[in-house]
Amino acid sequence: MFSKSNKPEKFKEAETIIGPSIKVKGNFQGQGDVVIEGQLNGSLKTAANIFIGDQAKISANIEAQDITVNGQIHGNVKAKSYLALGASAKIFGDLQYGEISIEKGAIINGQLSIIGEEGKKSERLERKETTNKEEITNK
Repeated sequence: MFSKSNKPEKFKEAETIIGPSIKVKGNFQGQGDVVIEGQLNGSLKTAANIFIGDQAKISANIEAQDITVNGQIHGNVKAKSYLALGASAKIFGDLQYGEISIEKGAIINGQLSIIGEEGKKSERLERKETTNKEEITNK
């Protein structure tokens, strides 16, 4: 699943590929899949998916639907749906995700939080407050 040479099938036709010898600086936003094997400094946001190879070094906040990490990230990561951390992943920053899988050997130095949990909690509190207000009004 996290093999160096075998990217998941959905990344075979990525819109953007940053190769192993490439160093990129800047803030990027797109709609397609992104594969990073080199270096990125800045930020990256896509509506699709991101694959980060085991030799990649990223100093950026990244956001995508699904994110697979095998390399090193200094920055916050937001995977709206699924975050997969391979054994060689090293993340120094906070993680937000819908679902997560972590292989033995991955390193995380930051906070982990599920997207939507706070929203669900506040929604429940608002419902309870509304119910209580209705009870008080009806008395």
